[in-house]
Amino acid sequence: MTGARATVHAAAESPHGASDPHQEGPADLRLVAPALAAWAGAVISLGAPGGGVAVACCGAVGLAVIALRVAVVRRRAERAPEEAEEAEEAEEAEEAEGAERLGVGPRAGTARRGAGPPRPRSPCSRSPRRWSAGALVALAAVLLCAAAGAASAALHASDVRRGPLPALAERYAGVTAELEVTGDPHLTRPKVRGSQRTPPVLVFTAEAVRVTAPDGAVTAVRTPTLVVVRHRGGGGEERGAEVRGSLASAWRGLLPSTRIRVVARAAPPLSPTDEVAAVLRVTADAPPVKIGAPSPLQRLAGHLRAGLREATDGLRPDARALLPGLVVGDTSRVPPDLDDAFRATDLTHLLAVSGSNLTIVLALLIGPPHLATRAERRGLAPRLGLSLRGTAVIGGVLALAFVVVCRPDPSVLRAAACGLITLLAIGTGRRRSLLPALAAAVLLLVLYDPWLARSYGFLLSVLATGALLLLAPRWSAALQRRRVPPRIAEVIAAAAAAQAVCAPVVAVLAARVGLVAVPCNLLAELAVAPATVLGFAALATAPVALPVAQALTWCAGWPAEWIAGVARTGAALPGAEFDWPGGWTGGLVLAAATVALVPVARRVLRRPWLCVLCVLALILAVCRPAPITRVLTGWPPPGWRAVVCDVGQGDGLVLAAGDGTALVVDTGPEPHAIDRCLNDLGIRRIPLLVLTHFHADHVDGLPGVLRGRSVGAIETTTLKDPPGQAQFVRTTAAAARVPVIRAEPGERRHLGPLTWEVLWPPAPPGLPGPGSPIDPNSQPASLDAVDGPNDASVTLLVRTGGLTLLLLGDLEPPAQRALLAAHPELGGVDVLKVAHHGSANQDPPLLHRLAPRLALISCGADNPYGHPAPRTIAALRAQGARVLRTDTDGAIAILGTTARLSATVSGHRIKVRRVGDRRTRTRPGGGRRAGGGTSGGGASGGRRPQARTVGRVRRGG
Repeated sequence: MTGARATVHAAAESPHGASDPHQEGPADLRLVAPALAAWAGAVISLGAPGGGVAVACCGAVGLAVIALRVAVVRRRAERAPEEAEEAEEAEEAEEAEGAERLGVGPRAGTARRGAGPPRPRSPCSRSPRRWSAGALVALAAVLLCAAAGAASAALHASDVRRGPLPALAERYAGVTAELEVTGDPHLTRPKVRGSQRTPPVLVFTAEAVRVTAPDGAVTAVRTPTLVVVRHRGGGGEERGAEVRGSLASAWRGLLPSTRIRVVARAAPPLSPTDEVAAVLRVTADAPPVKIGAPSPLQRLAGHLRAGLREATDGLRPDARALLPGLVVGDTSRVPPDLDDAFRATDLTHLLAVSGSNLTIVLALLIGPPHLATRAERRGLAPRLGLSLRGTAVIGGVLALAFVVVCRPDPSVLRAAACGLITLLAIGTGRRRSLLPALAAAVLLLVLYDPWLARSYGFLLSVLATGALLLLAPRWSAALQRRRVPPRIAEVIAAAAAAQAVCAPVVAVLAARVGLVAVPCNLLAELAVAPATVLGFAALATAPVALPVAQALTWCAGWPAEWIAGVARTGAALPGAEFDWPGGWTGGLVLAAATVALVPVARRVLRRPWLCVLCVLALILAVCRPAPITRVLTGWPPPGWRAVVCDVGQGDGLVLAAGDGTALVVDTGPEPHAIDRCLNDLGIRRIPLLVLTHFHADHVDGLPGVLRGRSVGAIETTTLKDPPGQAQFVRTTAAAARVPVIRAEPGERRHLGPLTWEVLWPPAPPGLPGPGSPIDPNSQPASLDAVDGPNDASVTLLVRTGGLTLLLLGDLEPPAQRALLAAHPELGGVDVLKVAHHGSANQDPPLLHRLAPRLALISCGADNPYGHPAPRTIAALRAQGARVLRTDTDGAIAILGTTARLSATVSGHRIKVRRVGDRRTRTRPGGGRRAGGGTSGGGASGGRRPQARTVGRVRRGG
């Protein structure tokens, strides 16, 4: 967001840059209203009926003609009195000259003229009109631009609805289509849906040029489509790596303008106002059938991008992934965790190639823009002896090449259009202004491609650039008046202005607000220019001298790693971001709050001690030290025994085992949620992480647990199903150097105040003893007593502080009955983690036997599975249990002892009353206990293994 500030600073007429309070005049806003009118017209017309748009356009044009006509009349009326007065003055001058010739003094003529009645003034001079001629011309321009934007949008929208493909998509018909690729193919990120992780698919945009319907009818069309390519074996998770490799090798090499033939099933787009007419779902087990080669220009661009990737192969992982993204927007190598870090710190604009890249490239050619038309101009152009017009032509070629190589994304198009308009001003020798250039770029781009009007990327790009041009200079001047050094004031003001205007849009999309965006952008900006310059140099030299390009990328790798380190460090802070209401309501509320805070910030800047307090408050909000956070928020409550984290539709449970130490059971479906929960609890050491089974909603958050924490070992179930997700656990653990061991019933361990026993699943025959490492090359074990991954869930009986907790994982009723049969001594418990997110599949005899006082259900809000089931909640309450659920209560903390059991949700303490006489109750294992006793019972099968202390901790993450 801050990349264009160098251009803003240099483009100012003042030698002090854009932050100088003595500027050359007010901003030129004449093109802003027409550009916004065209934008609004395009947004409205893309989803409106064509007839209504035509009527509205005709009405706007008619009103514009009327306004122009009235403006002409008023201009003539305004000029008529002036012309009459000029004629009268000329007549008087002639009379005076004639009087002098006749010997009459000028006083006589003056007296004669002065003796008459005063001249009447024109009506225009007596009562100024409400609308001047200039205002009417401006109104006409706005109406005409709105009509042009609406008409262009209607024509583009009609292209989507034209031809047979939309109707075929509504019927989900199978078609054979010839396509012209218009966008780079890329793999989507896997997503967790329920218990499964959807395999990655390859998507790209294309234009259908010939469609063959199921009845054999062939139609030549020009219809935009979205192509989704799945491997024929993509559902088999053990072949996940093979699928991704096959997709990458066979389809990702497609370049824009390539023509291919596919057999696909058409489907309608998600929204009727989408830019595409249909989604073509292709199931592929072979390379694409090419019927036309890409254009020479696209082949050259693809060759350059491939050369840059090859030149970066020898770099460290972060630099290898990030450098192509910084230079040409190639994010194919960026891992999910680094992408998440860039999103959390609002640095994603560095990966989406923006105006900063083009600004750096053009600055090499023309030097500082404010010197571009002067004799002392700098850059390569004067050293090469180029004239102003030659400089503008070469700069235009560079801008167009930038678009081709980096692909015509919204931010790239906006930056190129602004650059071309500025270069045109340089070539013609006319005085330029960046704000009119931005408005003209928006106007031209919206008329050329109205779909940009609905692009959030285009909106963010325009808002950030506008903030740099309008807000940043004023804020920088305000900081300089308070003795902030000029350059520091400029970069701070630019980052703050861009963040202030973009944050509401980010909140609309992501329902969050980042607190570290400004400092992270400031720190990252130090390395953007050297990384970009060296990266472009490597891009240009890779096709002809690969060793030179590798040396350049090695040098560029250092600033690239700095940027990645800034992103990872900022995202790892506990208060890097906080939740905010999503949608346009949340965005408008945030915008209003920002506007209200601006005058407050002005007053704060006048008092240094208030500035210091605000900075300290921000540091505390970002670092969130546990003692202060606990005092302010009440979370985590002191003395907590266990916490059910709010990880969405999944499981994640933390059991306290000392200062900063815990036993963690499951990780939920998403790394960020479990990482945030552990940060809030202050957990830095996890001697043992238990993964009850390999479904994605229990294991996909594993990278979040390993992030910045020491993990001793990962204990899992014996059934390695689903195979792909079991392999994911093994691969992730191996990367963090954390051993993976298996659980077995009868295994007992203790850690600080915690003791626990593994009750389920039964061990298959022929395996070594409990706690033995899992052989990654062995085949998935089969268990006769279980049916599927849910029934193989590791079930733990945990005791802490006199409380008894039973964690059932996702056991289904058959496994629940088998558990009860295998452990007839199993009796009442204080806390029950209800199986399978509180689904309707529960075994009533088991619930009756357990009779929990507190039932905990971990599930996601508005999940599509109906969890928790109303009858499960009713059955638990019938047993006298207090039911708490994460979808409505958020994270749940369990406190106290058997005598005083309580829970905390949303800062409120909930006391769990006794149900019946629980002073004396049957213990698991046949023993009896009184009050909060902790004596244990035996294990199943007559075996009484010795309790083991969790082994030494190994560093993970």
